Amino acid sequence: MQYDIIALPKDHWKGTAIPLTVRSGSYYDLELSPLTREGCTVSLIRRPAEKEIVHSPEEYDFPDSLYQDHWEGAEAYGVVSDTGEMLACIEVCPEEWSNRLLVTELWVSEALRGKGIGKRLMDQAKEIAVRQKRRAVILETQSCNTNAIGFYLHQGFELIGFDTCCYTNNDIGRREVRINLGYFFHGEGRRR
Repeated sequence: MQYDIIALPKDHWKGTAIPLTVRSGSYYDLELSPLTREGCTVSLIRRPAEKEIVHSPEEYDFPDSLYQDHWEGAEAYGVVSDTGEMLACIEVCPEEWSNRLLVTELWVSEALRGKGIGKRLMDQAKEIAVRQKRRAVILETQSCNTNAIGFYLHQGFELIGFDTCCYTNNDIGRREVRINLGYFFHGEGRRR
């Protein structure tokens, strides 16, 4: 079956909820020593979870949806069923001050996972970034979303940062640290 990726215009799709539930049997444990004048150490180590980690939209006061007001200039694309149901989507938004393209949402329904839809959606984002002459594509995910992290690494993304208190003041303990990843064009990745 062919799954066409189409534009999801703002006037029709604004506010559409994205039923993004994370389920994982592992997580990246962030170990961070205190910063001193001499420096600090940071490590992310993948560990098995004692029990399945589940984070669902019901946990948050601000669930994911398309075309949120703070994403000025956002564009969305996706796969829609014959009945008009969204089956997959990606939303991107220019970050003008840094000349990067931000992936604000990426979701593929369970029924379509493993069919290459996620790769095609990410290719769409990379094509938009090239067309707009952006220097990078960036996104955020969570340390417990090891399947997504594996997908992003396979797509050429690399670690560019993290935030230990993005969602709560106990993100490390909840195993839900914000992980920032970036894809760089023309071999212009970070220099070490």
